[in-house]
Amino acid sequence: MSPVAPTHDQVPVLYVIVVYAVVIFAFWNIPGARVVINPLKLFTIGWHELCHISLAILTGGSVMKVCIDPDMGGATIVSGGHPPTILAAGYVGSTIFGGLFIMAGFDTLVSKIMSFVLAVGLIAPLALVRNKLTILLTVLYEGLLIGFWFVDHACVQALRWYCLFVGVMNALYVVWDIADDKYFRKANDSDATQWSLLYPRIPAHVWATLWIIFEIAVLTGFVLLGIAAFKRTPDEMYAEAAQFLPT
Repeated sequence: MSPVAPTHDQVPVLYVIVVYAVVIFAFWNIPGARVVINPLKLFTIGWHELCHISLAILTGGSVMKVCIDPDMGGATIVSGGHPPTILAAGYVGSTIFGGLFIMAGFDTLVSKIMSFVLAVGLIAPLALVRNKLTILLTVLYEGLLIGFWFVDHACVQALRWYCLFVGVMNALYVVWDIADDKYFRKANDSDATQWSLLYPRIPAHVWATLWIIFEIAVLTGFVLLGIAAFKRTPDEMYAEAAQFLPT
């Protein structure tokens, strides 16, 4: 069997990735339903902006202002640095970060490890949030994350599916970012629009297409890596994960 041929237990993960992409697109864009995923949106947008911030500092720039908002989107205002590198960092960072969470969807032990990143990442944006409903929903999402740890040593599917959902949301961030631009005319432009301002000869929709192709290629790569690296039965995953911080 080819190393990248999915096992019987891995095939459902592939279907769920597609379903999650459709569900996230719907919730991200349907008025009223958008608020339900606000904590995960803040987590996703927050990481995206952190990537911009990191490369701004590393290329000698200084951060003037940062905005992380589930409705307005994210924005990092920078002085100095290397603009193309800083701008690219957002989509590249989101895609790779999402890929790691997608790999967690293939293995329980990896999902347990990545859940710590998610736990911290959900709480961190609350420093900038004043909306009571968003705070309440964040507490709910944290509660679910903690609860999944204590359900049969996290070896049921729940924690893996949770991480997989977060992975798809981050890995395809360019799609949601552009959708916000198109359907909601958010205050903060998408990175694709910013690329068209940086290089005016190439329109925003072309940049969007290029970045979507990039994200799908990277997502596919992480899926194949997950298939090749985690060919374990549920019982094998159970035994391995139970050794890591047993509950």
